[in-house]
Amino acid sequence: MNLNRVELIGFLGSEPETTYTPSGKFIATLSLATKTSWIKDDERQERTEWHRIQAWAKLAEYAAGFKKGAHVRIEGELRSREYQTDNATKVRTYVIVASSIMNLRPGQRISASESDPEHASGGPEEAVC
Repeated sequence: MNLNRVELIGFLGSEPETTYTPSGKFIATLSLATKTSWIKDDERQERTEWHRIQAWAKLAEYAAGFKKGAHVRIEGELRSREYQTDNATKVRTYVIVASSIMNLRPGQRISASESDPEHASGGPEEAVC
């Protein structure tokens, strides 16, 4: 059995960046901050992690409407990409390809249709805003 699933709850650190692939598919890239806290020597410690999220197709259209500071829940899978720099150094980067994005602010429900099946697990997704 294998499982590649990521669930994150955090705040957007910037406005979504949007683009189209050469074949015309719409992509939204989000920067998500999550915080971890713990107690060390009776003092609260905190660390912020930054995550790069990609949403495709109709899910990207939904994600493009978010503003910096939005509180969201993301579900997706972790993908890695490897490339070489000009000086032949191998670099590996990671991105979370979203299959579901939920705005955690209370309000009305809307539906964000399936993501690109080539880049996410697909299927209709529901988002709350």
